[in-house]
Amino acid sequence: MNYRSISDLNETILRRLQVIPRDIDLIVGIPRSGMLPANLLALYLNLPYTDIHSFINGFVYKAGARRQFFEASEYKKILVVDDSIASGSALAECKESLAHLASQFEFKYCVVYATPEKEKTVDFALETVATPRYFQWNIFNHSTLDKACFDIDGVLCVDPTKAQNDDGTNYVSFLLNAAPLYIPGSKIGTLVTSRLEKYRTETETWLKNHGIKYDKLVMLDLPDMKARQKANCHGSHKANEYKNSKYNLFVESDLGQAIEINKLTKKPVFCTENFKMIYESESFTYNIKSGKYLPFIREAALKLRTVVNKFKNRELAVRSN
Repeated sequence: MNYRSISDLNETILRRLQVIPRDIDLIVGIPRSGMLPANLLALYLNLPYTDIHSFINGFVYKAGARRQFFEASEYKKILVVDDSIASGSALAECKESLAHLASQFEFKYCVVYATPEKEKTVDFALETVATPRYFQWNIFNHSTLDKACFDIDGVLCVDPTKAQNDDGTNYVSFLLNAAPLYIPGSKIGTLVTSRLEKYRTETETWLKNHGIKYDKLVMLDLPDMKARQKANCHGSHKANEYKNSKYNLFVESDLGQAIEINKLTKKPVFCTENFKMIYESESFTYNIKSGKYLPFIREAALKLRTVVNKFKNRELAVRSN
């Protein structure tokens, strides 16, 4: 699986900016995913930009104004931008919608990410990325979420506070009224949660109230919160369901659990704590691709450095006295 974050998108655009001709007059983004790279390209190239529907109707975004009407003579060379291309159907639809303007404008087409077999179908492909792939900006609307496992607390809704997590009336109120977080636009395969089985009715009620579609809900079959705390099996409980499925994605809120699930299943886990994809080769090792340590390793290193510095400062203070 290939995953790209918003940071990756920005870095790719900056790294490949030189391939975009400098005689472009206007950037046009294809909603919705194409608007993010279109905005970044317009920013770095210091060009006006708009979305494709506004462009067709004669509107463009300019500095100091939300929308301004423009004449056809003002812009001639147009760069049409999308985030990616795979099947090519979206690009074909876009070209068809602009066909009646071909005599007035010179269109070039750009995507940030292209599959290897579609790279030559656009004028500019900034990076080739094979499928299967997920992007940070559309992962919650991906068409394959019906083949994914999702955690609930910290993903679909906020985590309960300590006061709310009392395994009693406060917790029931939380389950029924929890504030939503990342609500997917596609059907989910399996929800896997450490919530107790006795709270299934409240959980299903909240899911229904927020329009979340799913095939299966797997909960922890233990009698109470004390038993759950004693078992301390959050990661393994989720990993068992994921490992025994044909799914290739688990969305987890807690970084520690995400790493544990990945380690136990050898499958990728997307973590909403840092919006990173955790791979087997990256769970406890140096991230070779980016040349950076994963956040949890950096944090541990910083804590260790702080402790070492405290001892050094204490030793210096003793010597000076």
